[in-house]
Amino acid sequence: MNKKKIINDPVYGFISIPTALIFDLLQHPYMQRLRYIKQLGMTHLVYPGALHTRFHHALGAMHLMGMAVETLRSKGTDVTPEEEEAVQIAILLHDIGHGPFSHALEHVLIEGVSHEHLSSLLMDSLNIQFSGKLDLAIAIFTKRYHKVFLSQLISGQLDIDRMDYLNRDSFFTGVSEGVISSDRIIKMLTVHNGQLVVEEKGIYSIEKFLIARRLMYWQVYLHKTVIAGEQLLIKILERARELALDGKILFATPSLAHFLNNIIKQEDFLDNPIHLERFALLDDHDIFTSIKVWAEDSDLILSTLCKHLISRNLYQVEISNQAPELHVITQMVEKAKSVYRVSEDDATYFVFTDTIKNSAYRPGDGSIQILMKDGSVVDIAQASDNSNLEALAKTVKKYIFCYLKELVN
Repeated sequence: MNKKKIINDPVYGFISIPTALIFDLLQHPYMQRLRYIKQLGMTHLVYPGALHTRFHHALGAMHLMGMAVETLRSKGTDVTPEEEEAVQIAILLHDIGHGPFSHALEHVLIEGVSHEHLSSLLMDSLNIQFSGKLDLAIAIFTKRYHKVFLSQLISGQLDIDRMDYLNRDSFFTGVSEGVISSDRIIKMLTVHNGQLVVEEKGIYSIEKFLIARRLMYWQVYLHKTVIAGEQLLIKILERARELALDGKILFATPSLAHFLNNIIKQEDFLDNPIHLERFALLDDHDIFTSIKVWAEDSDLILSTLCKHLISRNLYQVEISNQAPELHVITQMVEKAKSVYRVSEDDATYFVFTDTIKNSAYRPGDGSIQILMKDGSVVDIAQASDNSNLEALAKTVKKYIFCYLKELVN
């Protein structure tokens, strides 16, 4: 079978599948599942074009990784063909553990189990199925390989993952502030003392990258209507899970029912392979099909929330630098108790507060190092003459106050 395929990507043009092993991994059900998981969850409720998938993103990241390896080789860095294939496999599979609607699912159905942990488990499973051919890719992914720069390309403050998702997300949302010069950034990469660094002449491209990331967070990922949609989905799943664990029989696909009806912890995934098998069958369709059925459920809270999501009648979200005043929250909770005739505990499905955080750059956490012309290596925050960069290094925390809009009508 001819496995030298070319894929037409809307962001980069033609992408080649570099090896037969990578082709076989792409064909595997674990990877094909990502076709049915949107990269940006509920963001399409604000930006209708944001319907691209995690499969899209994985392909794009693999393509950029090939460019990065080619650049490093051209500057004298030794990367063997085996290492090149392994690092491309590692970036291809880096998001394989994401569930439907990503972080919303992590909050509720498999609480305390991160998508990174699930990615590692799925990669281990693939490695068994592929007779150990993923050993090197997994060593790079888990940062156990001696060539540290290969792991830094996958996970860091300036990694291939971020380079692809910023360009891809800005392309599909139409938010031009997120566009970065990934080609130029990659051309500026080099290796110094075994570490991934950026040549000094790439400073401005890195500044643009960090600013673009911050803008994309406030304009896209933490847009208040996106938050409203995600919070509504989280509350729906919380209610469904509460009812299911209380013995109520709810419609759900077999894989979703498995996580609704059971409390599954991180260690359980190692003890019983059925949990990982069920997870590997979950995608966006499982969740939204169930929501459409739950809209007619006898439980008032579940049906109300589901109807609101289906009709895009989302929470009203107020974002501020200070926590909302207690008396305002109390008044809204009392209104919810009265309107929906529910207890104070149940009223929290209709009125609640939370916090959101945004940090575009965290010095010291896999920080971006600039190789200066004199041979010294300096953190981007010190190397840059842009005073805005110091602000980007600070974590911004904001408070959100969410309530159903009919409570103020």
